[in-house]
Amino acid sequence: MSPVAREARIRPMTAADLDRVIEIAASLSQAPHWPREVYAAALDADAAPRRIALVAEDAASGITAGFAMASLTPPEAELETIAVAAGLQRRGLARQLFQTLARALRQQQVRVTLLEVRASNEQALAFYRALGFEAAGRRRRYYADPIEDAALMRLVLD
Repeated sequence: MSPVAREARIRPMTAADLDRVIEIAASLSQAPHWPREVYAAALDADAAPRRIALVAEDAASGITAGFAMASLTPPEAELETIAVAAGLQRRGLARQLFQTLARALRQQQVRVTLLEVRASNEQALAFYRALGFEAAGRRRRYYADPIEDAALMRLVLD
């Protein structure tokens, strides 16, 4: 594991993180480019569906390097996104984010996690398979700009 991943701290996302989270998402072509209100709603404990939103930050500098969000409908959850800043990818941050998220999901009585990913996003598909996700179907023409199918994946949390 690289020094960045070892020194990363995973913590709940706060309103103070929103600018950096949006900046990271905007810089990545495969990340969702949601409006600020969507990210802010993820922080609202009373919003439906309830969400878990986490950030990974460099412990030394405090710079946010990535984030993850999942919506909860126990006993299921949907992994909505995991994104790591381009210059900090392939250092274990996404895996750390997911492992922390999975622990939080289990605490919320979630037993199955689902996700959709662009069918052409081989890097993400390989990452999710490495986490234990399995193919669960396909949504035809799910994504726009460009129009593309979504691969559905499923993970049973033990």
